[in-house]
Amino acid sequence: MQDIEPYYNWRHLYTAEEDEKSPFYGRVYSEFEYSQTLYNFYLHPQWDFFGSKTLYLKLLFVDYDARFAVIELLGEWNDAIENDIMTLRRNITDELQADGIVHFILIAENVFNFHSSDDSYYEDWYEELNDERGWATILNMPEQSKYDFQKARLSNYIELLELQQWRTMKPEVIFQLIDKQMVNRLD
Repeated sequence: MQDIEPYYNWRHLYTAEEDEKSPFYGRVYSEFEYSQTLYNFYLHPQWDFFGSKTLYLKLLFVDYDARFAVIELLGEWNDAIENDIMTLRRNITDELQADGIVHFILIAENVFNFHSSDDSYYEDWYEELNDERGWATILNMPEQSKYDFQKARLSNYIELLELQQWRTMKPEVIFQLIDKQMVNRLD
């Protein structure tokens, strides 16, 4: 786990710790001191704790003009015990929404397990975003996690998409590709 780093090739475009509107503004990171753990495995120190014991994230990019954010996730998404969607909403996405962000791209390649509970937080988020012509998507979720997410019918609220080559693109291009798909689906 300590070898899984958050994506870093956009750091010249955006860093959450330097963004005054970011929930992680002012945070200082170490490249050498591993202090955070997930199930007794140390995590790379660039991952951000946001209140969940089983899920970490990195706010990779935010564009306040285009109103979108890209968030990479790592760990186990557990709504059944930890209510991770509530924690994600209250501590991260609600703050971003207060600053005008209505399009969320969640990269879930490293979400190894998903455990569902009820869908009320998802439905509420969907309705809030839909009122603003916004949306939330999850990219590249592993098959087992995707299966559990779909089985809980949460894909009614957050679209599951595949975009394997996202690392070779600029964040604006990713947003434009996804937004085009989402507008077609929502209309």
